[in-house]
Formats: sequence, C-alpha cells, structure tokens
Amino acid sequence: MGRHREFDMETVLDAALCVFWRKGYEGASYADLVEAAGVERPALYSAFGNKEALFRRALARYDERYLGYLPEALRLPTARQVAAHILYNAAELNSRYPDHRGCMAINGALAGSDEAEPVRQALIDYRAAAQAQIRDRFERAKAEGDLPETAKPDALAAFVMAVTHGMAVQAKAGFSRDMLDAVAEQALSTWPDGRSRP
Repeated sequence: MGRHREFDMETVLDAALCVFWRKGYEGASYADLVEAAGVERPALYSAFGNKEALFRRALARYDERYLGYLPEALRLPTARQVAAHILYNAAELNSRYPDHRGCMAINGALAGSDEAEPVRQALIDYRAAAQAQIRDRFERAKAEGDLPETAKPDALAAFVMAVTHGMAVQAKAGFSRDMLDAVAEQALSTWPDGRSRP
C-alpha cells in the first residue's frame, strides 16, 4: 500500500504556478519549484510527473483561476465591450502581483531550447484557442451588424491578442497599471463602429 501524501496538491500546484508565472517554463528550475512548493523533489515527481507535466497542470490552473474574464467578455452584447473587457482585465491581471507580473502564457514562452519545444507549442495552441473564441464572437458581431461589413473578425481578434500580449511584456518590464490602461484605451480608440456603439 502506497504512503499517503503529506502535502496539499492544490497548494503545491499554486506554488508551482507562481514560479512558472514569474520565471517562465525554462527559467523555473526544479530547485525553484521544490523550494516554492515546500516538498522534496521525489514527492513532486511522484505527484505531478516531470516538469512539463507540472507546467501543463499549472497552465490549466492559471486558466481556471485567473482568466475567467475571457468567457465573461464573450457574453457581452457588443464587440467593443468584448474587446474592452479583455484589454482592461488583462491590464489588471498583468500588474496585480508585484512578484509575478505579466502573463504566465507569455512569460518565457517566446524562445527556448529544443527540449522545451513541446511546451512552446502547447502555449502557442493555448493562445490560438483563445484567439479563435474571440474571432468567432466577432464574426457573430459582424453578422448582427454590430461590426461594419468591412470588419475582419480574424484580424480584430489577432489585434486584441497582440495588444494583450504586448501589455503582458510591458507589465513584466515594470509598466504601471495606469500605463497599461492607457494602452488599452488607445487600442479601443481605433475600434470599428457598426450600427451603434455603447
């Protein structure tokens, strides 16, 4: 009979999430993860598997605990409100925690070793899935006349994602919440109007 785990899995996962958020996948060493989690390395392996498996679990938890504003945004009545909700909430989240600023899905994900390629690809897929949801919502907005006939939902979704990614990088570099909000406001000033604007 296996020995009962003497640590809380959720607490350990949250600790690992913060390390990955702060340092990125490759920047987070096993020593960092063990220290933050407060458990021995064999116990961490036993509970979560390898570092990649732990990262994937942490990314799912990040999505579940911190990105609820995306499904909220998709339910809003206009495309501009959708974009505004995403941008302002991204600005808030990216600057909320002084010791792990930016976005977990962006931090440390742009470059990596060949060994980290599966994680880089997982993060590409993760971001692409969010962009697809936004694009689908903007396609509906165009069909409803909320966006003009000339609007390109795929380009608008890519634009929203590009701005949020840029804000994450700026937040990691120390930009203030006020500046991130100003970036969001500037991005929204270019928003195409349909029949009406809130």
